[in-house]
Amino acid sequence: MPLHQHAYFALFSQHMSAGEITSQLGISPDEVSVRGSRFTEPAVVPISHSWKIVCQERDLRVDEQIAHILNRLQPHTDRIANLTRHLAGNGGGAVLHVVRYFNDTDQDQPGAADAPNLFGWHLDRNALDFLIATGAELDVDEYDMAEDEDAR
Repeated sequence: MPLHQHAYFALFSQHMSAGEITSQLGISPDEVSVRGSRFTEPAVVPISHSWKIVCQERDLRVDEQIAHILNRLQPHTDRIANLTRHLAGNGGGAVLHVVRYFNDTDQDQPGAADAPNLFGWHLDRNALDFLIATGAELDVDEYDMAEDEDAR
């Protein structure tokens, strides 16, 4: 079963831009989104700006991806926690997001003998402590990309 997955930590706000978040933290994001940038018509506005630290290394389990992200963020835990408290009071916050696509046949997969087992994962005490300290939520999305048998 082909599997594609990635994880990211995001700070989001309806009012504070990703540039302002970067200034507050002193950490450059891997990705940003700007409120209102996703759609031009109809006039749908994404709910928030976002600032992200991302790991998309395909051969890592989710918990290993999360560990890479946290290794970058943990030296800044206090600043992230302070900013998250400020953002939460203004319609924003923090989230550790995991996205997994099962049966993703559009993705190149390593040979079966070389493929790591990507299905199991867990959050260790270190990750839980970081989420608690920063007031971040955990959001896990899993999608089955297999063709619908009825659609054939």
